[in-house]
Amino acid sequence: RATFFMVGINVQNYPEAAREVILAGHEVGNHTFSHCHLASLDERMVSEELDKCEDVLEELCEYRPHLFRPPEGKVNSYVEQCTELGDYSLILWSLDTRDWECKDSNIIADRVLSNVKAGDIILMHDYIGNNSRTAAALEILLPKLLERGFEPVTVSELLGH
Repeated sequence: RATFFMVGINVQNYPEAAREVILAGHEVGNHTFSHCHLASLDERMVSEELDKCEDVLEELCEYRPHLFRPPEGKVNSYVEQCTELGDYSLILWSLDTRDWECKDSNIIADRVLSNVKAGDIILMHDYIGNNSRTAAALEILLPKLLERGFEPVTVSELLGH
């Protein structure tokens, strides 16, 4: 199982995919409605981005997220304040695969395998574009992580929430 930080507009456009992720037992977090650069917005606009994503997930998937990952990991005082007011846990990552820039599944997998430690939150993207190699990287990566004794868990499970 994994945690998927979903963008609200994608949930709105592809509600079946979002529901499928939830029904499969994965955890879902808020990743804003439009994946905008939050650090350039005022507090009201940041709050709206969080609220709109939450509303879409509740309306279309009957799911209320409690985790929030800001796009690009950009955080400022407004983002922190809105996260707290929305009763979210702010989540970043400890290992970035940079899968968004890489078109080679072996390189993506190797970035994890050569750096992974127990307790890491590994950043990967479920949709980058038509040439995304993330799914192929996972096919390489997951069996090797299991061989090494790692157990994939949701962020909440990892943090003991």
